[in-house]
Amino acid sequence: MKRILFIACATLLALTAFAQPAQRRNQQQRPKSPANTITTRAQISFPTSAPMQEDVVWRRDIYRELMLTEDANAGLYYPVEPVGTQMNLFTNIFRLVLAGPRHGGVPAYTYRMDGNEVFDDSSRVKPLQLLDNYHIYYERTDRGIKLDNSDIPSAEVKGYYIKESAYYDQGTATFHRKVMALCPIMYRADDFGDGEVKYPLFWVKYDDLAPFLAKQMIMTSNLNNAATMSVDDYFTRNQYQGKIYKTTNMLGRTLSQYCPTDSAMAREQRKIEGELIAFEKNIFGNPAKRDSLDSIAKAQDETVKKGRRVRASRRGSSGGGTTKTVRSSRRSRSSASSGSGSARVTVRRERH
Repeated sequence: MKRILFIACATLLALTAFAQPAQRRNQQQRPKSPANTITTRAQISFPTSAPMQEDVVWRRDIYRELMLTEDANAGLYYPVEPVGTQMNLFTNIFRLVLAGPRHGGVPAYTYRMDGNEVFDDSSRVKPLQLLDNYHIYYERTDRGIKLDNSDIPSAEVKGYYIKESAYYDQGTATFHRKVMALCPIMYRADDFGDGEVKYPLFWVKYDDLAPFLAKQMIMTSNLNNAATMSVDDYFTRNQYQGKIYKTTNMLGRTLSQYCPTDSAMAREQRKIEGELIAFEKNIFGNPAKRDSLDSIAKAQDETVKKGRRVRASRRGSSGGGTTKTVRSSRRSRSSASSGSGSARVTVRRERH
């Protein structure tokens, strides 16, 4: 009897499982992505910088190329394969893109040939298409796609394109430099083995990545291995170093299109950097001109005070001479009167 009841219960449970829709069963069987750990509570625990407002009064968009072989950017490259909880930036981004926004990931957008980013639904990258286009090995299973960490081409991603906006926030009267988007660059040897070819993979909005990057820690010093910070703090504090290759302009040209030589491009890059620094310093007026005006006003005040002192001293000297003259005349008169008095007395004594 017990065996019959056990068989009946097992049959009912099996029928209940198969009665669910196929999509519901696939969702239950799908393995959880690391991106699913980000919840609203986690986003509150790891706050990110405020987004840029659309009505800012001044803004300039800069495109930079970051090379991960430089010391300032090396923390984004190592380790090329995950070691425990440590992973490099591309591994984290790639996992989030494969998960997709429906399963707690982030959307990726196509890198266009003109280098401009378009963030709309028609430009979204399909994860399977991305894997097939760049010949990244994966396996299909009944639970979805299986991809080993060794198959993620994180070692080949040696650079990034970033879009950076320098803007003035009139609401808080502050100047900011904010990263708006990231594009991983993969370097692969060409078919003839003569060198490496650059493959920009896709664009990702930085604000979509920020909650996840706030949890990822990187090392920031070769001398002190305990010096770490989150990747979000790294980008928010502008700790990266990269050369400018493009600015948003009315002609839509890159620096290489109107700088014929490398020296001309280097001069143009220094010029743009100097313009950004000058604007940041002169938001509330030119300090050099303000100091010169203050020095001129101070010199004028000193000149006026000096003139007043000279005139006062002149008045004092002229008044003192008159007093001395009056006193000397009085003394002469008194001496004359005293002299005449003594003469009279002497004459009188002689008469007697």
